Amino acid sequence: MRNNKMLKRIFPFIALLLLLPWPVAYAYDVVNDTADQDTIRIEIAEDSVKPSFTAFGKAIGGVPPGDLFYIDATNNPADIVTTIYLNNAQDLIGHYTFLILKVGVYVENDGNWEKAYGSNGELISEIVLSMRNGQVSFLLPGYANYKVTIDGGSFYCHNASGDDSTLSPQLYLEVN
Repeated sequence: MRNNKMLKRIFPFIALLLLLPWPVAYAYDVVNDTADQDTIRIEIAEDSVKPSFTAFGKAIGGVPPGDLFYIDATNNPADIVTTIYLNNAQDLIGHYTFLILKVGVYVENDGNWEKAYGSNGELISEIVLSMRNGQVSFLLPGYANYKVTIDGGSFYCHNASGDDSTLSPQLYLEVN
């Protein structure tokens, strides 16, 4: 009897935690030469600065900006091929009609973050990651610190019955 009362009290909290989407980010660094493995470091942003939104059935909403990854390539002279993957697009399709994420890339300049330039010397054009394309790549010059962010986005959640892994985008960063 006592266990039944305790279960009734904590069940709403468990249900709430399962329905709130929390973006999950992963990082991966690939370097061909083992002597150069320390030339690029990737750090995942803390939860407090990651974008976070709540999705529920029949909800149309926006994705607030937030940081995802930090790339330290200050000791790397080569251009860096960077790819962001949406790992769980297959799971998201069952819950979202669309999920569009505007990806931003910034370079650190005298302690300030400003829009990054690609290896061709031009400002990196708008990068859009969605369930349809599932991945985006861009080329960054070496000898700099970079920040990869979500600058905004939008979604339509038609079905919110699921757990955290089926409602939250899981992002993966690969650097070559």
